[in-house]
Amino acid sequence: MSENIPSAGDESAAPRRFSVLRSWKTAPYLVGSGTAMMGDNIEHVITYWVLWQKFESPALVGFQLISHWLPFLLLSVYAGSLAERFDCRRLIQIGQIMFMAVSLCWGILFLTDSLQLWQACILLVIHGLAGCLWGPAEQMMLHDFVDRSELPSAVRLNATFRSLGILFGPVVGSALLLGFGPTWGIFINIVFYLPLTLFLIRTPFTGHLRSGGVRTARTTLLASLKVLVEVRHNRSIIGMLLLAALASITIGAVLQTAMPVFGEILTPTGGDSDFTYGVLLFAMGAGGVLGGFALEATGWIKAVPSAAALAAAAMGLSAVIFAVTAQLWLAIIMLVLAGVSKITAESTEMAIIQLEAPAEIRGRVIGSYAMFGPGMQTFSGVTVGVLGTIATIPQAVIIGGTTLAIGAVAIGAYAVTGRRLT
Repeated sequence: MSENIPSAGDESAAPRRFSVLRSWKTAPYLVGSGTAMMGDNIEHVITYWVLWQKFESPALVGFQLISHWLPFLLLSVYAGSLAERFDCRRLIQIGQIMFMAVSLCWGILFLTDSLQLWQACILLVIHGLAGCLWGPAEQMMLHDFVDRSELPSAVRLNATFRSLGILFGPVVGSALLLGFGPTWGIFINIVFYLPLTLFLIRTPFTGHLRSGGVRTARTTLLASLKVLVEVRHNRSIIGMLLLAALASITIGAVLQTAMPVFGEILTPTGGDSDFTYGVLLFAMGAGGVLGGFALEATGWIKAVPSAAALAAAAMGLSAVIFAVTAQLWLAIIMLVLAGVSKITAESTEMAIIQLEAPAEIRGRVIGSYAMFGPGMQTFSGVTVGVLGTIATIPQAVIIGGTTLAIGAVAIGAYAVTGRRLT
């Protein structure tokens, strides 16, 4: 490491458990990412409720899903190329400002009771674009915060704090909605984007200090996709991209989308299905958080393709057992295991992507992962919709989980074989 690079820790020593979280240089970044993710989810809770109350449009509900994930599918690789060319701090701040501006606009439209359908669609698209811009730059920053040996830990803890935001975002959003109403609740939501935005003003890290500076060549949207050709011989990278895509298409957001159905199925006679629904949602989110901290505490899982593949397969199997059981207690356990498996698979995949990607194209490779992972969730609704129509929602989850388990093992074998050959 060059002497002029700010250090987040002692590179000569073996990585300590939670060392990334102990550092004042990295801990605020992780906490800020978590609170920003919480703000993202709070906005969904408040705005989706208002939009349904005002328009009662199933088509708009579908557009909410598409507008959130389609930018990841179409623009993530290009966002990665921007992260290679520009200061990642500024790209993240632009994304956060876009989030805040959207919340501000929602609040003004709610306050003046002037919200129209076309305005809602524009704000939903801008929100999706902000998330797409944020993603690759956020991951690039981790390279500056820690050395290579601590990178898997940084990726894992970053994913854990984002999971915390996802877990508690709906809780806080519901509290704001009930306590302050949608208008002031969405105004208050702006505050959750400020910690990360303000921290990036003072941090010296840019996302490029360890890699020797920004890439100056401009890349068009079409040319940015050629990064897949450049990494086609790296089976570890290709395998992780395929794993991410398979998980997104087969399971993705399907469990969360279908949870109301399972809430009714698993509610005991005379019980409250709304309560069961909330417990099921919380179980999977809690599994992600507990899994992230447990992985960091034990250090058992290494950043290797076999670990990512087995975790993805475990997520598929957990989903299958969840879908076939009629016992609420077993369903809760399976959702917790699914959450643990999900964060294990995704954080391991991202760590491998970051470790294997050449420095000069790292941003675009990270963007490719966002395209294959979050971006492919655009199609998860189609998957559950088609299969649920042909069969039933539980059967759709069983088919998706089985496909994920079998496919993950096959992809893992492909990636591991490639590593052995090299």
